[in-house]
Amino acid sequence: MSLSLTLACLWVVTAAVIALIPSRRHHWPQAYVLIAFGLPILGFVIHENGILVGLLVFLAGASILRWPLVYLWRWARRIFG
Repeated sequence: MSLSLTLACLWVVTAAVIALIPSRRHHWPQAYVLIAFGLPILGFVIHENGILVGLLVFLAGASILRWPLVYLWRWARRIFG
């Protein structure tokens, strides 16, 4: 397994552990940190393994961070739609 996929798997495990910890702010600060680390890892995965594997890693990350994506979609529809 390449270094980029190892980092992506470590990111998923970290996200799962963060989800287990109770939070009064509904995990939004943790989600921002996960996004900040996840985007460069996604770019690294695409660079090392290609766009198809990058798409699979993106879908895995999107399934974990689905609420930020839902709010981004709603915001984009309100602004551009």
